[in-house]
Amino acid sequence: MPFSIYVLGLMIFSMTTSEFMVAGIMPSLAAEFNVSIAAIGYLITAYAVGMIVGGPLLTIGLLKVRPKQAFMTVSVIFLMGQTLGAIAPNYEVMMAARIITGLSSAAAFGVSLAISFSLVDPESRGRASSIVIGGLMVATAIGVPLAMWIEQLLGWRASFWAVVVLLLVSGLVGLFTIPSLPKPEKAGIRQELAAFKNRRLWAAYTTSMLIIGATFAAFSYFSPILTGLAGFSVSSVPILLGVYGVATVLGNVVTGRLADHYMMPILTIGLITLAAALMVFGLFVHSPVVAMIAVVLVGLVGVPMNPAMATRVIRVADTGSLVTTVHGSVISLGVVVGSSTGGMTIDAGLGLASPLWVGAFLALLGLLSLLPAVWAEERHSLCHPIKDELPETTSYVYNGSWWFLIFS
Repeated sequence: MPFSIYVLGLMIFSMTTSEFMVAGIMPSLAAEFNVSIAAIGYLITAYAVGMIVGGPLLTIGLLKVRPKQAFMTVSVIFLMGQTLGAIAPNYEVMMAARIITGLSSAAAFGVSLAISFSLVDPESRGRASSIVIGGLMVATAIGVPLAMWIEQLLGWRASFWAVVVLLLVSGLVGLFTIPSLPKPEKAGIRQELAAFKNRRLWAAYTTSMLIIGATFAAFSYFSPILTGLAGFSVSSVPILLGVYGVATVLGNVVTGRLADHYMMPILTIGLITLAAALMVFGLFVHSPVVAMIAVVLVGLVGVPMNPAMATRVIRVADTGSLVTTVHGSVISLGVVVGSSTGGMTIDAGLGLASPLWVGAFLALLGLLSLLPAVWAEERHSLCHPIKDELPETTSYVYNGSWWFLIFS
């Protein structure tokens, strides 16, 4: 892999640390701005809305800009938003900072993936995307805990400034290492928008949204479930969440190396495992052993399906930055849908374990959304059993036997 792809992953690491660190320093922010914890929660929502709505709009504005220039532009915008958050004198300014960072983060995801795809051969795009998206996994495992540690030692503003420094470093390294690529042939807005007429693209988006929704419906409430139902102490929860983060990193490494050739099996087996883990967790929620195993399994197969999800999107559509940015927005929508639905079931009196069942249900819906594509590949593989005869878009299918092996 080219070194510049790792630089892109470092930038995503920096941005994702900024995204999730607010959840870990909520009490300090609430005290600083004299608002409720719920109001601080809206800062997380504002970031997600910026990603969902603003990211594609910013990407459209940068379609005719060279990829490296687009990357540097969104990085500078994010840096400005993060700096604004670090010096925010009140809640309103912090809200504006979160919106700015959210919209630039979504565009950065799309542009970074588009650059990484252009730097490698088509058969290595899954691995390239796993490195870029791996920044997200490492941020949850290392970046957010470090930001919380800095906040405890030096205050919340110091944690914001630490991310500013990290952004500066990754931006400067990217300036000198990312090659100056030509504008893509499909630089026009009409060409980019034409990809969205593809129904298979929307099917891929739907599956991605359901996978992330299922994962975050459970993950968002792991802390209260582990302490309130599974019997773990409050002090042990950070360790368990650290184990979860390590599992996501390991899962991402494995799926990143396999996604180019086994994309559909990864998605299918991953969704089955995710649904099963959440259902067993829900049934035996008071067992610490089951809880620990379930947390590890969700970490291994939930978010780490991202490389396979990205591979599917580029195979049914293209590698345009708008397509990948909208995919990032769809993933953010999955976070919002999963976490909010899980919260609503708790508020409705269905119990603290209800988000686990919400996650299992969304995972099963994701599996159902995948079935038409699986059947289509099955029919194609029966007609073209030899790998060399397959078109590039289905080169990862060797024959139809894997689907039957899952259930044999």
